[in-house]
Amino acid sequence: MPRPSAIFLSDAHLGAESRERETAREGRLIRFLGSLPGRCDAVYVVGDLFDFWFEYATAIPRRFYRVLRALDELREAGVQVTCLTGNHDFWLGRFLSEELGIRTTGCPLAVERDGRRVWLHHGDGLIGGDLGYKVLRKVIRHPLSIGAYRWIHPDLGLPLARHVSRWSRGSREHRPLDGERLFREIAAPRFAEGYDAVMVGHFHHVYERREGGHAFFVLGDWMERCTYVELVNGEFTLNTWSDAD
Repeated sequence: MPRPSAIFLSDAHLGAESRERETAREGRLIRFLGSLPGRCDAVYVVGDLFDFWFEYATAIPRRFYRVLRALDELREAGVQVTCLTGNHDFWLGRFLSEELGIRTTGCPLAVERDGRRVWLHHGDGLIGGDLGYKVLRKVIRHPLSIGAYRWIHPDLGLPLARHVSRWSRGSREHRPLDGERLFREIAAPRFAEGYDAVMVGHFHHVYERREGGHAFFVLGDWMERCTYVELVNGEFTLNTWSDAD
């Protein structure tokens, strides 16, 4: 059986809930990652692996040790791991790249595998309108904002950030997905540029559309759906993972 060249997933939002409530779904993600050595060549996390991430000069969030260890073991097994920043974990720092050998990058990202050109983006800020959010996005990503946040002690800063993240995520999850609009405004322009596939996260819904030899995916999430796309011999397939796989 041919193995996937690459696997794409997004929106685990680790740290969004209390440790007690999150243990089960964190465990599912760790077991999924543990199943990948020997099964694929590369993994792309298309944003919001963490509900919030911030690296102080000498500290990182201890909450994520188990999943960081799973990612490190995946990379040591020879699987390339790439994490795109999302609108919740856009402050990904140098720890993942320098200590774990995981590539971290902003959006967008162009990937060429199995003779297919793939355009990846977390998905935030791509739709017209929502000017207020786009202004806020620029403010909180500014180096001055990052520098100011470093002065807040982690025991205060991290709970505050989780509260804000929970409000932001909840306000979006209950909106219906306009797949036609996403295809028109996000996917179609990239297909015109020569890409074979476009994948985004962010919206916490699953959507697949194929047209004229092209494929567009909204990747869903790893909070409820556990969905991912795999690329095998140049073909894209949307799947749902369970511990029985």
